[in-house]
Amino acid sequence: MATRTYHIETLGCPKNQVDSDKLEGTLVAGGLAPAGNVASADLVVVNTCAFIQPARQESIDTILELAEAKPESAQLVVTGCLAERYGDELVEAMPEVDLVAGFGVAPIPGPRPPVAVELGSKPSVPELDLLNLPRPRSPRPWAYVKIAEGCDRACGFCAIPSFRGRQRSRSVDRILAEVAQLEAEEVVLVAQDLASYGRDQGRGRGQIVPLVEAVDRLVERTRLLYLYPSDLTGELIDAIVATGVPYFDLSLQHVSGSLLRRMRRWGRGQKFLERITTIRRLEPDAAFRSSFIVGYPGETESDHDEMLRFIEEAQLDWCGFFAYSEEVGTYAATLDGTVPDGLRDERLAELAELQDSITAHRRDLLIGRRVEVLVDEPGVGRTHREAPEIDGIVRVPESLAAGTLATLTVIGSTGCDLEAA
Repeated sequence: MATRTYHIETLGCPKNQVDSDKLEGTLVAGGLAPAGNVASADLVVVNTCAFIQPARQESIDTILELAEAKPESAQLVVTGCLAERYGDELVEAMPEVDLVAGFGVAPIPGPRPPVAVELGSKPSVPELDLLNLPRPRSPRPWAYVKIAEGCDRACGFCAIPSFRGRQRSRSVDRILAEVAQLEAEEVVLVAQDLASYGRDQGRGRGQIVPLVEAVDRLVERTRLLYLYPSDLTGELIDAIVATGVPYFDLSLQHVSGSLLRRMRRWGRGQKFLERITTIRRLEPDAAFRSSFIVGYPGETESDHDEMLRFIEEAQLDWCGFFAYSEEVGTYAATLDGTVPDGLRDERLAELAELQDSITAHRRDLLIGRRVEVLVDEPGVGRTHREAPEIDGIVRVPESLAAGTLATLTVIGSTGCDLEAA
């Protein structure tokens, strides 16, 4: 009897990629083998995103595309955030789908009727615990490692806690065992609220620091994504700099103090600038990424101008700007002050144009510098300034093998990307 095959399509954030890796480990342990493509798969799994409306639409479009591309006999399973948040609706609206599997539900192969997800009924530790399942060795020189699931914050625009649940941190031993098993040169630690790691276990603030130090003893590079700015303590800054990867991904969302209060978030632009300046004094080579919401209810022209001034002054290496998306059940959905779509889009374009010029300028400044590059694949590498999949890359000689750490000279810059030899 031929071995059954699978294909997994992953959408959304790096945390979803970790879930897919663990689902893959489960399928392989169950006797399945990876398919060469969708057309040759017996089982097709779509790991969806539901963070904002464009992500939900992309998930739906992908499901329909794969339903067309897969063999008629293949099973189509939808899992991830869309399945968890809108399971009942998916079952009703998409007869193409054989199984809707929310968090903690295994995408079991074989003929099965559609199964609706009972939202809000998941135990604190699900039967299929993706957070702690084993996963295959990383096929790349880098790997994401999820250190916690869920979030205890109540940001006005975010629905994630309603379907991902409260924060649940993994044990240090389990995280370190996974890091060792992956055999990656670079490990990227991810979570919904990374710096709050361990707080839900009653161990207080600051548990992320010893974890970072422990991970860094096992790998060449340790990178952190998604840091809430109020938890970026001096101790954590020192720990990040000590890894040799001074990359600070700060979840700022806006800089107007009044608008941040409407977002139910901490901070203001001046406080953020002071923190960035402090880090640059400590480590002049530090790289910064952030993301911002444009068009949040109540955003005024003054708020937008404040954002433009901040972007100009902060000179961040990387920025993402996202149109506000109203999410059912969130605090923001109750607010007045809706920003017209046309005005929101104008603000997005203005911010993106400014940041593109800043990013290009900061890349040009690196020409002539000696840099250490991790080769992800022949011809493509990254310094500490580029997180995998979201930032620019460094073009390197094809002769360098994947996994190589090489010291090279930057000889050119084109937009987000560098060339080194």
